[in-house]
Amino acid sequence: MRGLQSDLQTIGFRNDALLAPEQALALFFSRAQLRERAVEVVAFEAAAGRVLAKPVIAGDAYPAVARSAMDGFAVRSRELPGTLHIDGEIRMGHAWTGELGSGGAIRIPTGGALPAGADCVVPIEDAQVAGADVRIEAAVPAGASVVPAGSDMRAGETLLEEGRRIGGAELGVIAALGLTSLPVYAVPVFGIVSSGDEIVDVPSKPGPAQVRDSNRWALAAKLTRFGASARHYPIAPDDETAYARILQAAVSECDGVLLSGGSSVGLRDLTPRLVERCGSPGVIVHGLRVKPGKPTVLASVQGKPVIGLPGNPASALMILEAVAGAIVAQLAGAFPQRAEVEAVLAAPVRKRLGWTQFVPVRLEGAGICTAFPLDMHSASVSVLARASGFLILGETVESAAAGETVTAMRFL
Repeated sequence: MRGLQSDLQTIGFRNDALLAPEQALALFFSRAQLRERAVEVVAFEAAAGRVLAKPVIAGDAYPAVARSAMDGFAVRSRELPGTLHIDGEIRMGHAWTGELGSGGAIRIPTGGALPAGADCVVPIEDAQVAGADVRIEAAVPAGASVVPAGSDMRAGETLLEEGRRIGGAELGVIAALGLTSLPVYAVPVFGIVSSGDEIVDVPSKPGPAQVRDSNRWALAAKLTRFGASARHYPIAPDDETAYARILQAAVSECDGVLLSGGSSVGLRDLTPRLVERCGSPGVIVHGLRVKPGKPTVLASVQGKPVIGLPGNPASALMILEAVAGAIVAQLAGAFPQRAEVEAVLAAPVRKRLGWTQFVPVRLEGAGICTAFPLDMHSASVSVLARASGFLILGETVESAAAGETVTAMRFL
């Protein structure tokens, strides 16, 4: 027991030494010595949702030649207004051979390659066709209804930067450039370990003092929003040897580890001590000046992040969403863009001065919507499912009044 108490003194936290979330993250990243991200090459058709490991640079101009922006006639602007002879028709996918002759016009579809000699396109609705001739009553400037060569993408231009997550628009650019494969960051795998003798698997019927392991599934789903994947490990009991064995397996087999529960300061809270024994640099932060989530652990073992989350469901998910998600995103290579919403507070909120507090809110309405604060009970499983997002009330804030305009962060 004496050795256990000594470990707790080393790993435990003091209220007067707790760090704010942003301070804790800065300290973590400065000391964690995280490994370089792994890179892999994937076929372009499998690249959706992945993160670029290198920028995408245009090898050629796009479009390669000037194109028509309208259905109409390709002509010389200097010959307008006037009556021109229709010399032929351009079909999609076929370039006009030769050069447009003096006094001539060529039918052209939208997207058709502009023939040599033409410098503008007259829309079909502005042209009067009479047999083999077309009459154009008004002057048309050079460049009208024409998409110039290279106007979309220039050769050598950086189009997509490293760290960009590939969505529909990005994949369209990649395909247009003819890139059949590209380097992306490997999806980091996080092991998930829930701990505690009170935890049982989802199919089991919990006893009066037990709860189903809802945390691991909530955390696994949230990991995907940060560009990572989950690997599940057995529930770790409140037994030092068994917990250590599961933790060591997760650390050795995964890119990072999420631990749920056992991070408070008490005789049965094993997480900080066992993480510290796994390897260096070990526990970097134990305890945050934040509500919910005070007992959070931020650690690194051999360049792999090990994050100890509170056992209470709402606290665990909130800390992953608002704090530890930055660590997961760092390994994934890109931080998701969170939507900020201007909202009017529907009810007052108060908090402890000098602490950061995350307040879940239900957002209703369009434009500047209404934010309804929800009671944040850390042990609640459903509160975050009822919320649309959350407020971040900083350390200098003690209260916010009903009717006050606030900035809400939508959940990822």
